[in-house]
Amino acid sequence: MIAHANGPFDVKVTPQDDKSDDPLLNRMTLDKQYHGDLEATGKGQMLTAGTSVRGSGAYVAIEKVAGILKGHAGTFVLQHTGTMTQNAPQLSITVVPDSGTGQLTGISGKMAIIIAPDGKHSYDFEYTLPKSD
Repeated sequence: MIAHANGPFDVKVTPQDDKSDDPLLNRMTLDKQYHGDLEATGKGQMLTAGTSVRGSGAYVAIEKVAGILKGHAGTFVLQHTGTMTQNAPQLSITVVPDSGTGQLTGISGKMAIIIAPDGKHSYDFEYTLPKSD
C-alpha cells in the first residue's frame, strides 16, 4: 500500500573549497532537518553545473536520511536529479533500492520538494514499506 508523508524541512547548502577550474562546476554539502511525518536529518553531497544562460543548469545529489518516518525508525538514501531550463525546474528524487535500514528496511518511493514563494521548503514523500508481521 502506498503511504504519504509530508511536512516542512530546513536545508543548509555549503559550497566546498575544492572547486574545479571551471566556475560553472561546483560541489556542495547538504544538511537538512525534516519535520512533520518525517522527523529526521539528511546529510548529503551535491554536484552542480551552471550554464551561460541564467536560470539554467543541473544538479545530482546523494542524501542519507536518518530518523523516524511515521513511527518507523531507520535510515534510507535518496538520489536527486534536477535540471533547470530558464527557471523551469524538473526534479526527480527517489529512494535508492535496498538502502533502508532498521524499521525502514525495504522502503521504496519518491519525494517531491515544494518551495513556497516565501522560500520555505516542504516535502511530499510517497513511499511503500513491506508488511510487518
